[in-house]
Amino acid sequence: MDPVWTVGLMTGTVLDGNIDVALLRTDGERVAEFGPYTLAPYDRETRDLLTACLARARAWAFDGPEPAIFAEAEERITRAQSEAVRALVEEAGLSMDRIAAVGFHGQTVLHRAPEAGRRGETRQLGDGRLMAGILGTRVVYDFRSGDMEAGGQGAPLSAVYHGALLDQLDTDGRTAVLNLGGVANVTARDAGGELVAFDTGPANAPINDFVSHLGLGEMDRDGALAAAGRVDEARLMAQLEHPYLGRPYPKSLDRFDFGYDWALGLSPEDGAATLTAFTASAVGRALDLLPVRPPRLIVCGGGRHNPTLLRMLERYAEVRAEKAEAVGWQGDAIEAQCFAFLALRRLRGLPATFPGTTGVPEPMPAGRVAAEPDAEEWSAWIASRREV
Repeated sequence: MDPVWTVGLMTGTVLDGNIDVALLRTDGERVAEFGPYTLAPYDRETRDLLTACLARARAWAFDGPEPAIFAEAEERITRAQSEAVRALVEEAGLSMDRIAAVGFHGQTVLHRAPEAGRRGETRQLGDGRLMAGILGTRVVYDFRSGDMEAGGQGAPLSAVYHGALLDQLDTDGRTAVLNLGGVANVTARDAGGELVAFDTGPANAPINDFVSHLGLGEMDRDGALAAAGRVDEARLMAQLEHPYLGRPYPKSLDRFDFGYDWALGLSPEDGAATLTAFTASAVGRALDLLPVRPPRLIVCGGGRHNPTLLRMLERYAEVRAEKAEAVGWQGDAIEAQCFAFLALRRLRGLPATFPGTTGVPEPMPAGRVAAEPDAEEWSAWIASRREV
């Protein structure tokens, strides 16, 4: 099929206060054009509401009725993200009737990976049907639950998009993609060319939480605290004994599975340095699990803005780390672009999760469609939005 315009939305577990929204022209298999993107900030009231939702979600832990606060937050973020989509589309000189699909990830408030004898569970806040009604276009949402119901990890979902980007670079399998959000995940190809992806360990979340706990802001901006500190190698080595790091993939994490408590008692600078070194070291352990250890990482996600973390990746993970921008990608847009890509794959019935990425038994599409079209309606829908 000819490429069409799609929109993707992402808000990460690190709660940086922004809605990532991006336009992408694609056929669901290749990227034809990166469109405009923006980071649309939530207002303070919404940010505080989401922070409260995370706390309530941890107390709830999938036991009993959902916290009532979820409903209020779900409507609020759906309306805010719908507004962000419309604003970006208009700024791009397009109209909503040119948009084939919107991929709406929603806000993850809790993710529990499967264990032996127990299926995993996940909860993203976001009302796809409400968004479809507001925008008047197809909305694909709830990307993770179907995979988990089929026995998968429900994460990471970015692998098929990262794979498409890598294929267009022609890297001969010697390059992997590392996303540094609240949690870190890696995407690579095995010796047979099949996608492999999994969560490597923590990324920004414990560092941010540590800095916030000390009342020093919301993050270690530019890695300045860590750069001024010394790594406590004894604490680092003890934390590297965590069983998750040696567990075979596929595997996934919640943003609270790794905390910062083990760094308390250190100075702010040394604590930040030690937590940052742990993120980098966990990536190194993850690369050791791959069938072929890639010598090069293309780094996306907010963590790529932390030069101290990038330096520590080279030291502790023993890998060359390059920002996404170095290869012509839009680093701040990649996760939102991913859900634009996944949305069109869902409408085309193309798989998004695979045995090597989430552990699902068979490749399967991801997401639910608000106002699902039948085959005839879908063909007409795409034809009406095809790039002229």
